[in-house]
Amino acid sequence: MAVSPASAYADTRAPYPGARASTSAHSSHDALVDGLDATLRELVRREGVDPQRDADVVRRLAEGVVRRHDDHSLTGAVAPLADPDAVVGELLARVSGFGPLQPLLDDPTVEEIWINDPTRVFVARRGRHELTNLMLTRPQVDELVERMLKSSGRRIDLSRPFVDAMLPEGHRLHVVLEGISRGFSAVNIRKFVLRAARLSDLVELGSLTSQAAAFLEGSVRAGLNILVTGGTQAGKTTMLNCLAAAVPGGERVISAEEVYELRFPHPDHVALQTRQAGLEGTGEIRLRDLVKESLRMRPSRIIVGEVRSEECLDLVLALNSGLPGMCTLHANSAREALVKMCTLPLLAGENISDRFVVPTVATSVDLVVHLGLDPRGQRRVEEVVAVPGRVENGVIECEPVFVRRDGELRRAHGTPPRPERFERVGLDLRRLLGEG
Repeated sequence: MAVSPASAYADTRAPYPGARASTSAHSSHDALVDGLDATLRELVRREGVDPQRDADVVRRLAEGVVRRHDDHSLTGAVAPLADPDAVVGELLARVSGFGPLQPLLDDPTVEEIWINDPTRVFVARRGRHELTNLMLTRPQVDELVERMLKSSGRRIDLSRPFVDAMLPEGHRLHVVLEGISRGFSAVNIRKFVLRAARLSDLVELGSLTSQAAAFLEGSVRAGLNILVTGGTQAGKTTMLNCLAAAVPGGERVISAEEVYELRFPHPDHVALQTRQAGLEGTGEIRLRDLVKESLRMRPSRIIVGEVRSEECLDLVLALNSGLPGMCTLHANSAREALVKMCTLPLLAGENISDRFVVPTVATSVDLVVHLGLDPRGQRRVEEVVAVPGRVENGVIECEPVFVRRDGELRRAHGTPPRPERFERVGLDLRRLLGEG
C-alpha cells in the first residue's frame, strides 16, 4: 500500500473523482491476493515451516504459488496478475513479515513508526512527523502486535500493559495496551537504522568535527568514563555505538540494556538484556541485576544502554572502582545530566545520601557528550564537557571542551581529567585538542 506524507497532519484521504472504480479494482486485487495468501499459508503449514525464521523457504513457496497462478491464467480460468513480483512481495509481507507495515519497515528513509489508532499511522523521516494514508483495522493491529511479540518472546496482558521488545531486524517495539492508552492500543516501532558505525561516520554526517571525533576516540582508548546525553531521538544510541566501536580489541566489553540495541564490532563483547516476569510473577531480570552481574564477568569495560532508575547507583559504584564505562541518559544539557546522575541513585534506598552520591559522581564521570536536534531534524553534538572531579557547595564543576557556537562545534577552554591515561596509551592530549 502506498504511503505519502500529509501536510501539517491534515487528513488527505478524502474521496476523489473515480474513487468508486478504483476501489472496485482494488477490492478485486485484494480478493485475488487473499486467495493466494490462503494457498501459501496452507503450504507453509503442510511443510512445517516457521514463516519468520525460514523467510527464504516462504519466498520459494510464494514464487511457486504465483507462478502456478500465472500458468493457470493462460487458460482464462483466473485473472492474470499485473505485477507478479509485487504480489510475491505482498505475500511475503503478509506471511513472513508484518503485513501492511512491512513497506514502512523496508523504507530506509523511515526512522520511526507509530500507531495512534488503526486509521492514523504516523512515521518520522529526517526528524519530522508525517501522517500516512495507511488505513488499518483493529483486528489487523492486534494481529500485528501479537506477531511482533511472538518473534521477541515477550508478552503483554492486563497485568502488564506495557512491553518493550526487539523485532528480528533489530527494530525496537513499544506497546501500551488499550485501557492504559485511551481507545486503542498505542504501538511504536523505533527502527534500527545504522547510518553511522564509527565516529568518522558521524563526521561525514555533520554531527561533529574531525577534531572532536579524534578527541572522543582518544578518550575511549584512554579509558575515560563517558556519559552520552540528549533528548528523545537525538542520536544517543548511535553515538554510544560509535564510541563503543573505538574500544581497543584486547579489552572485554559487557553491555547491559533493556532491549538489545547496541551493535558494534568487537571480538570480546557479551550483550545482556532484561527479562519480563513470567505468568507466575517471577523470573524478572532488571537492569540493576545486569549491572551487578556484569561485574562478575571479568569486564575491562562496561556499557549500559540507558540509565533511568536505581541502576544508576550500581553503575556509578562500578565506575568509581576504576572500571571504565559508558552509558546514555535523557537530559536537556550536560549540566542537567550531571544533576540527574546525582538524583537517580537516591531511588535505590533511604540509606543513600546525596552527600555520598554527589562527590562519587564527580569522580566517576569524566566526559559528558550532549546531543541535540537542529530545526531541520539533523542530529548533532551540542557540547562535550569535562568533569574535573571538583564539587563546590554541592554542585559538580564542569569545563566545556567543545561547544557549538554559530552552528559550528568549536574548541573551548576545558581539558579532560586524567591526562596520564592518554599518556599511558601513547596519545598526545595536547595534539588531540589542537594545541600541539
